Amino acid sequence: MTAQTFIHPSAVVEKGAELGSGVRVGPFCHISADAVLGDDVELISHVSIMGATTLGAGCQVFPNAVLGGPPQNFKHKGGRTTLTVGRGCVIREGVTLHRGTDTSRGETTIGDNCLFMAYSHVAHDSDIGNNVTMANYAGLGGHSEIGDHVIMSGYAAVHQFVRIGHHAFLGGFAAVVGDVIPYGMAVGDRAKLRGLNVIGMKRAGMERSELMQLRRAYKLLFSPERPLSENLALVQREFSGSQAVADVLSFVAGREKRHFTVPPSGAVDEDDDDGME
Repeated sequence: MTAQTFIHPSAVVEKGAELGSGVRVGPFCHISADAVLGDDVELISHVSIMGATTLGAGCQVFPNAVLGGPPQNFKHKGGRTTLTVGRGCVIREGVTLHRGTDTSRGETTIGDNCLFMAYSHVAHDSDIGNNVTMANYAGLGGHSEIGDHVIMSGYAAVHQFVRIGHHAFLGGFAAVVGDVIPYGMAVGDRAKLRGLNVIGMKRAGMERSELMQLRRAYKLLFSPERPLSENLALVQREFSGSQAVADVLSFVAGREKRHFTVPPSGAVDEDDDDGME
């Protein structure tokens, strides 16, 4: 602990906890002995940091958040597991982020500059990328994999072991039980693909020509005229020069026996094309 660190008299910081420079611990916070708080972390008040939890520099945590709670998993035997949160994350009121399971991955990992809005939840052994936004009450099941720049709208729920590709968008109340491709837009219960996250791709600076190629590849990939395996080969041949398309193909072909979120029958592409075609 350094001279610049402030700890409110009502807070409890267990012996062994590591606090960086400029850390501010507000009223009625509790920090466990295994916790590590990077420089300039701020716990506003009534925050619980449990177990082997690491918060990167510049994180801000709001009241009643519980970080590093044990996994809600009957297979957990009580061993030491971890939660690691990257730099610059904002964790709002009532958020819960759980540690990993000692019979599985053993760690929950979260990247930099993520926003967890009030009462969102990240379950055990999940792996979350950078710049991810989880809106109010959004939740992840255990072993979820969330790519960079994913946006989960309010009350969206992701089933355990499901992957969400980078720059994907999940609509409000979406119940996602299958993998969502990079740039995909999944909506509904049970969630279906409704085209691509065009707005997200534009915000990421994707060139118009690349975006149009990706939209054409998407239509071909999910064409009902052929099996997905044949569509994959066609897309790979026709769009071999597109990095965005290559990302989608790698995601789909990277693991066998995966369940994917697909478009509803007869509606391959419903995103707003903004007059591009």
